[in-house]
Amino acid sequence: MEDNNVEIVLSADEALVLLDWLARTTEQAHPAPFNDQAEQRVLWDLEASLESILTAPLDSNYAALIEAARGRIRDPSD
Repeated sequence: MEDNNVEIVLSADEALVLLDWLARTTEQAHPAPFNDQAEQRVLWDLEASLESILTAPLDSNYAALIEAARGRIRDPSD
């Protein structure tokens, strides 16, 4: 059986920077600006890592694939 999980390896520093930024962002009504360029660098590096792994963005049916993925992740409506 094929494993559908994606593993991302972060250094301890990257994980800490990302966690801090995410915590600040989720505590506010609007996303927090970057406090340090390191936060932006971690996000860019994470994006680059995902781009090197994922093929769905190149699929001609990408819009349907992303919508389906969002639907599986989204909280159910009441």
